[in-house]
Amino acid sequence: MQNQGSKVTLVEPTETLREAYMVFYEEWKASGESFVPWVIALDPADFAGMVQSLREYASGAGIPEGWVSSSTFWLVTLDKRIVGAVNIRHRLTDTLLHTGGHIGYGVVPSARRQGYATELLKQALLRASELGIEQALVVCDAVNTASERTIRKNGGIEDSGYIEEDGNVIRRFWVSTK
Repeated sequence: MQNQGSKVTLVEPTETLREAYMVFYEEWKASGESFVPWVIALDPADFAGMVQSLREYASGAGIPEGWVSSSTFWLVTLDKRIVGAVNIRHRLTDTLLHTGGHIGYGVVPSARRQGYATELLKQALLRASELGIEQALVVCDAVNTASERTIRKNGGIEDSGYIEEDGNVIRRFWVSTK
């Protein structure tokens, strides 16, 4: 596993990365996996509109009732490939406190097991700090041991778990953003 620290950067969504994003999106879609974080499930057919919506969500505009402001970033390699995405919620609701946390992130299947997730979360924690979040809640399904390792590598301290109505167990970790 490589350290990807100097090879990737978190960037705000931009129309200039349309082609790279479409490759990222289509690979994820073809994998049949759930889109994580949820924002990559947004239909990119109107790419400019999607990017604008993501910007609005960061400012609190246009978000569905009961949701919170959130900032989205893409993890981009030196050769301008998008290998991951992260969504940082600016505050927690009761639901997010149990099942969503502050930070949701994902790495496209072809880029996994290369250190990208660890670096993605590391850089996301810095962004969360810039948003005034001192302790970020990061969660994963109990069966997702890769995500658990990523969270722990970034200093995650496990809190009590949460069992969803369908029986799925959520592991909850607090991570300092400093």
